[in-house]
Amino acid sequence: MRVDVVTAVHAPYARFLAAAWASLRAQTHRDWRWLIQVDGPHDGALRAALVACGAAVDSRVQIAAHRTAEGPAVARNLALGRSSAPLIQNLDADDELEPSALTLLAGALRDDPRTGYAAGRARDLMPSGQLHDRPLPLRGGPLPRGILLEHWTTASGRYRLPLHPAGVMWRRDLLLSLGGWSAMRGMEDTSTLMAASARAVGVLLEAPTLRYRKHSQQISGRTSDFAGGGGADRPHPPARAAPAHRPRMVPATTIASRRR
Repeated sequence: MRVDVVTAVHAPYARFLAAAWASLRAQTHRDWRWLIQVDGPHDGALRAALVACGAAVDSRVQIAAHRTAEGPAVARNLALGRSSAPLIQNLDADDELEPSALTLLAGALRDDPRTGYAAGRARDLMPSGQLHDRPLPLRGGPLPRGILLEHWTTASGRYRLPLHPAGVMWRRDLLLSLGGWSAMRGMEDTSTLMAASARAVGVLLEAPTLRYRKHSQQISGRTSDFAGGGGADRPHPPARAAPAHRPRMVPATTIASRRR
């Protein structure tokens, strides 16, 4: 089953594209396309990076630019509009996929037609090149509808997202029914994942599928110790406990994939 891999990228992240490309070429699942959407007016460095690493001349790679700075949600949705595969994999420009990621995630969705999205575990990719594993509060297996919102608002008295939103594989039909990635500044991944969880069963794999790069340019790295999908969204100043009858929603800027 073909997978369209969607990547939104802006000029400061040009230096990460070669590593993202290498992680795609290493995939054990071969039936994929890479849909790159350039966000912003300055695409020279991005195109040069894609030429230098060989991605620009690969027939599986499609590059488009909209010439204005709209943010990752809009850029991803424009790439989504160019897609045709039944499965959509998000890959942030500064992250990498584990070699078996597409095989495992596509296989999980194929094996259970009820599921609308699949995610694996994320490992932090440190500046040194080391990979750090992080525990998650959920065990691998089916994710009942609504379980992600429940964990986010109640787990350990803090706002905790129980899996990493940046590396999710989606059924294209589900993602389109949600209107694509949510138009919420700094938490487009989280809000889209919460909406999907409310609407469809998901699946969490025990195996790692995402390498989440830690670096100084990411917004989440400046505001939180979030790592590997098991970190906490820590509002500042500290939030009071939400009433039992109405969980209070707070911006999840520390766990979104928009790290600009």
